[in-house]
Amino acid sequence: MLAAKIFGCRLVSRVKSPLASIIFFAVLMFFMLADCIISNISLEPTVFSHNKEDSQALQTLKVVRKTSSDVVLLPLPLTVPTQNKIIEVDNERRNSLASSLTGRKGHGVGKFRRKLPEYAIFKSDELTKKFHGRVLGFFNNRCEVHFFMTWISPVESFGRRETMAVESVFKSHPNGCLMILSRTMDSVRGYRLLKPLLDRGFKVVAVTPDFPFLVKNTPAEAWFNEMKSGKKDPGGIPLAQNLSNLIRLLVLHKYGGVYLDTDFIVLKSLKGLKNTIGAQSMDAASKNWTRLNNAVLVFDMKHPLVLKFIEEFALTFDGNKWGHNGPYMVSRVVGRVEGRSGYNFTILPPLAFYPVDWVKIGSLFKAPKDRAGSRWAEAKLQQLKGKTYGVHLWNKQSRKLQVEEGSVMKRLMAEHCVLCKNVYTS
Repeated sequence: MLAAKIFGCRLVSRVKSPLASIIFFAVLMFFMLADCIISNISLEPTVFSHNKEDSQALQTLKVVRKTSSDVVLLPLPLTVPTQNKIIEVDNERRNSLASSLTGRKGHGVGKFRRKLPEYAIFKSDELTKKFHGRVLGFFNNRCEVHFFMTWISPVESFGRRETMAVESVFKSHPNGCLMILSRTMDSVRGYRLLKPLLDRGFKVVAVTPDFPFLVKNTPAEAWFNEMKSGKKDPGGIPLAQNLSNLIRLLVLHKYGGVYLDTDFIVLKSLKGLKNTIGAQSMDAASKNWTRLNNAVLVFDMKHPLVLKFIEEFALTFDGNKWGHNGPYMVSRVVGRVEGRSGYNFTILPPLAFYPVDWVKIGSLFKAPKDRAGSRWAEAKLQQLKGKTYGVHLWNKQSRKLQVEEGSVMKRLMAEHCVLCKNVYTS
């Protein structure tokens, strides 16, 4: 390029005619074009080193840009190597973004498929195939009452409060049988947690449930197949919570018995109850219930109300509304069928299972600060010893609360434990 400029300067100084000027500029353009072509050829290997992977990355960028305008686009993380300047997209974050965008649109089947492997309860294996036989073998004629609990969290999370709930079952039902439906508790570590009770002669076992067996020939079978295949959105609320809502209904439908949440402290025998559900709240003036709850359910095998619960769960499932598939679901169903022929069940007042509302549950954990507080605590204990079968602790609100010395909860735990070795501080 420099040579061309020098040559041009000399030629202009010697030639003055218009024709010579035209020839000069033509020669100058020729040298400039040749120089450009040579430069492009030298860069060609770098340009075409962008293989199919880079092409796919660029296509991904184009796909994201085509997303509809109602979705907020987030910048894609890019890394640019300094030597060849090849653009690479971080696959992990790109997939995360794609899932986020798809979720906001509400139509991402692929997203749901990726989410399901996290839930081992959907798996079928040699252990789940033994479920039905294990249930029949465990609940024999020597069981005074058949109890069920569910535990879908890690075994490490089964702590003092859950242990206290289990102990309280046997304090009031020494001849009862408790089955904990849980894959995580059906393990060596889970067995060790339950062994102190087994050594005392209490009948308790953790069993891995067979979900396909439980939903078979029920209104929830189609729901389960859609969820398992990734065609149904599990929603933003932990799927484990909603699966617990369904499993309790399925086992009561198949076998009958008593279902209890793991944050429910039993205070007296439930043996005399039959086809019973409890009200969480009622209208003070009319004394009619305003909301029911499913933390305690007592029903015979194949009871029509339980079947209606299962049907409602499957037809109206919403994984984004807390309580929609649990307390609100049973409230909706009972509100429709109450008083109709063919249904025979009892609704107990809040004092039976939910004597303290969730907004006031903290009062049971606090020690009295003065004489008025002590009188209130004594009055509450006397009330609970009357018509209350147990206390729901509303774990979501109370799990971080400490059980203070002298509190109502401390006294209840001391009176209704069977091992009584641990200090139940939370």
